[in-house]
Amino acid sequence: MAHFRKLLDQLLVWFILIQMVALTAVVIIAVVARITGNSVSWYDEIAAIQLSWLTYYGGAYAALHRRHIGFDTVLLSIPMPYRMFAVYFAEIVVIGFFVVLAVTGYQVLVVLEGTYLVSLDWVPIQITQSVIPIGAVLFVLCELLSFPNYFKQCCAGISLEHAEIEEEVETELAKAEAKS
Repeated sequence: MAHFRKLLDQLLVWFILIQMVALTAVVIIAVVARITGNSVSWYDEIAAIQLSWLTYYGGAYAALHRRHIGFDTVLLSIPMPYRMFAVYFAEIVVIGFFVVLAVTGYQVLVVLEGTYLVSLDWVPIQITQSVIPIGAVLFVLCELLSFPNYFKQCCAGISLEHAEIEEEVETELAKAEAKS
C-alpha cells in the first residue's frame, strides 16, 4: 500500500507541475498575443479549464497529505472514545460528498456527449469536464490511503495542523539564529 501511495503521490505531483507550466505558458502566449495586437480567442476558456484541473488534482494531492481544510482542534477536544466515532463520522461525510460528486459528475458527462468547446470546436467538453468525476474519485482514494495514519494520530491526540505549524516555527527560529 505504501508503494501505491508513493506512486500516486508522484503522479499527482507531476500532473500538477505540468498543469502549472502549461497554464503559465498559456498566460504568456495570451499576453504576448494581446501586446502584438493578435488576441487569441481560446485563452479565457482554456485557462479556466486548466485552473479547475489544478484545483481538483491539487485537492486530491492535499487529501493524500491531509493538508486540506480540517478540524483537528475540534476533534482533539472530544474525549476518547467519542473522538474515534467523530473521526469516522467526519471521514464518512467527506467521502460521501465526493462519491456523490463523482456520480453526479459522470452523469453530467453523459449529458454533455456531443458538445464541444466554443473557442476550440474540435475539443469535446467531456474531456474538459472529466476532471469532476476523476478528481472526486482521486480525492476519495487519497482520503482512504491517508486515513489509517490520520486516525492513529488523531486518536493519540496528535494534531497534523499543529505539527506543521510547530515545524514551520522551528525552521524560522533556526533561520533567525543562523542570521544572528
